[in-house]
Amino acid sequence: MRTQHRLGALFERMAIIAAIAALLLAACGGSAAPTATPLPATPLAPSPTPMPTALIPGPVDTPTAVSTASPTPTRAMMATPATGSEASAGLIFRIVPEQSEARYRVREQLLGRSLPNDAVGSTRAIEGRIVFMADGAIDSAQSRVTVDLTTLRSDEARRDNYIKQNTLEVARFPKAEFQPTAARGLPWPLPQSGEFSFQLEGNLTVHGVTKPVVWDVRATVDGSRITGTATTTVTFADFGMTQPRVPIVLSVEETITLELDFTVEPQS
Repeated sequence: MRTQHRLGALFERMAIIAAIAALLLAACGGSAAPTATPLPATPLAPSPTPMPTALIPGPVDTPTAVSTASPTPTRAMMATPATGSEASAGLIFRIVPEQSEARYRVREQLLGRSLPNDAVGSTRAIEGRIVFMADGAIDSAQSRVTVDLTTLRSDEARRDNYIKQNTLEVARFPKAEFQPTAARGLPWPLPQSGEFSFQLEGNLTVHGVTKPVVWDVRATVDGSRITGTATTTVTFADFGMTQPRVPIVLSVEETITLELDFTVEPQS
């Protein structure tokens, strides 16, 4: 009886151990995936702040696109840049009409013989400008001088009417225009004072016809202004005009002298 009692106690302990083992196996084993054991809550070291990509050196042959803030604009940056011909312009001179005069001069003839006097017509109705580039060359596209031929006057009104109506035909061609293209012999930079001379080349349009002409110019620098005289010679035939002539008695020579007394000043 005592032996049986001991065996029963032993079987009872083994059953209890087996039950505990079964519970442990059920919690940890079986078909379910094992649950990861949580790590101890040890504080982690703070991660370093990542370096911006723009500051990471790249290959030598690859430019690094560094993003920077826009600089504060300076006076030079805020200035509006000049464009086209104005960007290369060195000096711009405009004609002062009230101090300038355009003239034609023609030697009169009587019975085919030259008289000792000239027919002279003039006007102050002149406007225009000449643009010099930085190297002293003329910007012909920006340069023009025009004369209103309807305002020509001489000492004889009947002559004026005849020339304007029959020779110049101002009703169809009211203006003469000169487009300068080159200044040969012009000192550059211009002198600050004194006299100088040069030849001004360009295209003259009168009576609807354009011809190249060369003006002989003598000029004087007076402060910021330049004054002077320009002269050239043309013929009536050059511009398809009829030479003024009263049959047998009175006429003029074929050659016309054109003169321009001018004052120019820098254009602001």
